[in-house]
Amino acid sequence: MHRRFLVLTLAALCAATAAHAQDRELSARGELLDGIAAVVNDGVVLKSELRTEMQRIVRRLQEQGTRLPPETTLAPQVLERLVIARIQLQRAERVGIQVSDETLNNALANIAERNNVTLAELPQVLAREGLDYQAYRREMRDQIAIEQLRQRDVLARINVTPREIDEYLSRQAGRASENMEFALSQILVAVSPTAGQDAIGAAEKRVADITRRLQAGEDFAQLAVAYSDGQQALDGGRMGWLKGNELPTVFADVVPGLDKGQVSEPIRSSSGFHLVRLDDRRGGEPVIEQQVHVRHILVTPNEVLDDDSAHEKIRAVRTRILAGEDFAATARAISDDPGSKNDGGDLGWAAPSIYAPEFKAMAEKLEPNTLSEPFRTAFGWHIMEVLGRRTQDTTEEVRRQQAAFAIRNSRLGEETELWARRLRDQAFVEYRI
Repeated sequence: MHRRFLVLTLAALCAATAAHAQDRELSARGELLDGIAAVVNDGVVLKSELRTEMQRIVRRLQEQGTRLPPETTLAPQVLERLVIARIQLQRAERVGIQVSDETLNNALANIAERNNVTLAELPQVLAREGLDYQAYRREMRDQIAIEQLRQRDVLARINVTPREIDEYLSRQAGRASENMEFALSQILVAVSPTAGQDAIGAAEKRVADITRRLQAGEDFAQLAVAYSDGQQALDGGRMGWLKGNELPTVFADVVPGLDKGQVSEPIRSSSGFHLVRLDDRRGGEPVIEQQVHVRHILVTPNEVLDDDSAHEKIRAVRTRILAGEDFAATARAISDDPGSKNDGGDLGWAAPSIYAPEFKAMAEKLEPNTLSEPFRTAFGWHIMEVLGRRTQDTTEEVRRQQAAFAIRNSRLGEETELWARRLRDQAFVEYRI
């Protein structure tokens, strides 16, 4: 396994992990080796965590050939990311998100497979790179929990109306970029939704200064690390590959017109000012889909209904349906999925790949007209029934489903930024360094 992959994989993981070590350690001479870098609600970020993450970020930037910003600039960026991750993990725990060993092992197996080793060989491979396997597992578990929280708090709450789908398809008609994919990087200068004119003016000056520095030839990735407020800042601003029909709404009219390597003019959105660079582009082809028609009932844990109680509630619902209660009527009465509740839990025809991993796995293996056992996803506890399967070309119905999915994804980045900032604003944070 190439060391570069391991570094990038770990960097993609949640930077903040639970404080498994004690807050303080003493050397044989009684010197203080650890301490608190920040208090975050009822938890902490340790100085040792900050040092470890700083070393990781520096190593990755060096391997990417990115010139390092001063430590006084980099350290606050890294600490803030650790703080935000800790806040998100605390919320995940409060709402009952639990990452099972099976889910974790599947994620690790996928990483191992992509690097031509088995899951059993992964600990030895990591050890040769100086990485502790148990720490790696903890960080991966935390990252999965944060992703599940994001799906629960952000993606599930983005509603798309039929009119929006019609307008989207009308805009996309004849656009060559619809089936293209774009590799993007961005620098975000964040502006609070409640910011006054002075704060907005300061942000405009800041993004204008960054723009001048880019035009003068300074490195985009280095400026992203030093100054971007986006969640990808410490990855040099890299957003990865996005399909043309999944571009963030504010980017959709700008990105297709950029040349490779070109940086956009500042783009204003509700989360701030964006500078977007087109790193690469590639074409895409329509595909034949294996589709499944499912309906489900969702019970979501919350501050009042804990995870065990939600599990018991969905089990009781399953028992009632097996005893003859109507599935659709029950879904309309109690399901917590706003997108399917009024349709009796019916999700229509779709490719299983659009669903959460656990939901996808159940949809693929469940026999038609069979009621599943309760199962857990990031959204809560489900029961599911598969109503049919088919192989389908890209029909009008599929296009509309893809459009709805693309609209949700186009909003996801901005909504995630706003969500993360709201969580940060609501948290108690005290820096100790």
